Amino acid sequence: MEKLSRRIAVASGREPADIVIKNGKIIDVFNLEIIDGDIAIVDGYFAGIGKYPGKTIIDAKGSYISPAFIDAHVHIESSMVTPIEFAKVLLLHGVTTAICDPHEIANVLGVEGIQYILDSSENLPFDFYMMLPSCVPATEFENAGANLKIEDLKPFYDHPRVLGLAEVMNFPAVKNTENSMMKKLLETQNAGKKIDGHAAGLSPNDLNVYMAAGIRTDHESTTAEEAKERLRKGMYLMIREGTVAKDLLQLISAVNDRNARRCLFVTDDKHLDDLVHQGSIDHNVRLAIAEGIFPLTAIQMATLNAAECFGLEEKGAIAPGYKADFLFINNLEALQITHVFQNGKTVVENGSLVHFSKGITLKENPRLKQTVNFHDPIENDLSIHLKTNRANIIEIIPNSLVTRHIIEETDRCESGFFQSSIKKDHLKLAVIERHHMTKNIGLGIVKGLGLKTGAIATTIAHDSHNLIIAGTCDQDMIAAAKAIKEIQGGLIVVNNGEIIGELALPIAGLMTDCSYKEVYSGLNDINRALMEIGASGQFNPFLTLSFLALPVIPELKITDKGLFQVSKFKHISIDCM
Repeated sequence: MEKLSRRIAVASGREPADIVIKNGKIIDVFNLEIIDGDIAIVDGYFAGIGKYPGKTIIDAKGSYISPAFIDAHVHIESSMVTPIEFAKVLLLHGVTTAICDPHEIANVLGVEGIQYILDSSENLPFDFYMMLPSCVPATEFENAGANLKIEDLKPFYDHPRVLGLAEVMNFPAVKNTENSMMKKLLETQNAGKKIDGHAAGLSPNDLNVYMAAGIRTDHESTTAEEAKERLRKGMYLMIREGTVAKDLLQLISAVNDRNARRCLFVTDDKHLDDLVHQGSIDHNVRLAIAEGIFPLTAIQMATLNAAECFGLEEKGAIAPGYKADFLFINNLEALQITHVFQNGKTVVENGSLVHFSKGITLKENPRLKQTVNFHDPIENDLSIHLKTNRANIIEIIPNSLVTRHIIEETDRCESGFFQSSIKKDHLKLAVIERHHMTKNIGLGIVKGLGLKTGAIATTIAHDSHNLIIAGTCDQDMIAAAKAIKEIQGGLIVVNNGEIIGELALPIAGLMTDCSYKEVYSGLNDINRALMEIGASGQFNPFLTLSFLALPVIPELKITDKGLFQVSKFKHISIDCM
């Protein structure tokens, strides 16, 4: 009551504000106009725009003043750093709020993983919200480290930073009204929470099913027509620009003055090196502006639209009663961010972090760092026997999560076993189950990865995060598997039996507690190693590899149980008779 009374007193001019911002060009995201006036801030909230006295005066010196950006759907784990380091990187790019889906770590550690993300994101100068993982495991056609039921998720709905149920990717379970899925949807709705969608490859009629189920968002559009169809159905359109899935240029033509208020930006999955040198949501805004979107509309999409989509009523605008999260921008088109403020406090000044609180110290949990367990493979375990030369093959589409299902002639030895071919760009692919010591090894053939020698391996393999390996020879693939086990997860590059690139990710095999600068340096070393074995640099081989194990994105994928055809939701043979 004291703070509310004080805010009203400042708004009415009876008391001076804590901070007054003067001489700025204020971006009004409601009317899409630039307005003038002093901005009064008290207790971390905007109290008014007009003419105000203040205890501290900040001269904006003609800068544009924008609401801070919101990433409306992101997996922190894809950055490979902890929430505190993730926050540091995003603040430098004008993002002060992220709505996270921790289903990566939840697939490894279940509720312990969810709790870790919540605990490690407390008391930071950054607002982390959470949508609870809806599909752990993503499907029944693979082995994950956990199986989350509504009974596991329900207690988290009492947490003030939990907003709802994250991307529902098991469409058959929704369509067929499977009991466990219905319980999750109903409990979420009864709690007054939001539900995110995952409508990859779904038809317009399938979208009817999702909307009827109460699912209101989707970030899986890859064409302008798909984007329009989601908007027609009443969905919020999440326009994604990540490291692998770069959809913005294909989708932005669907956005116009009539529907822009239903559109917002997400990154979904973005590697740390891309976040550092390219940006986060600020990159989405720049691309949209470059493609002809009115700059204030692009900023509205990155702020107010995202806030309203998730019911964050105090975020997304510079207006009385809203949280004082805002930016100073020098050039509107180039989006040159000089200062970032969170809760009215300066957190970035002239491109550098200032006054960054360290959050809370967590108790060491050995379970977080002992998650990579499997029997060491031998060469026979990786053998693919083909009855003919023709095989079902996963073909990579660069910078896309979608793959093609192709049938091509392969190379075989005299005994009928598949042999990798650099000329045909046919490489062997293996997924080794690493949670329950099942000895499962799913095998396949991939085209388009482009390696000329050696092997790469990672425990980042969406969504169950088993160990995935691709290589030109079995010996290097086996060496990569052993190296991954020794470091308890991460990224490995092997050539001629020698480890030439390594980044350890011991937290669930997905993340590290090293600083973002150390991880950035490590990724640069990995990239150099990738160039050494022939990677083209046209796309990120590791992130591309990690999504080849995701059996809810068309068309052909691989799990620890084998080759998986998404359209038919079943495993198929590598052989094509």
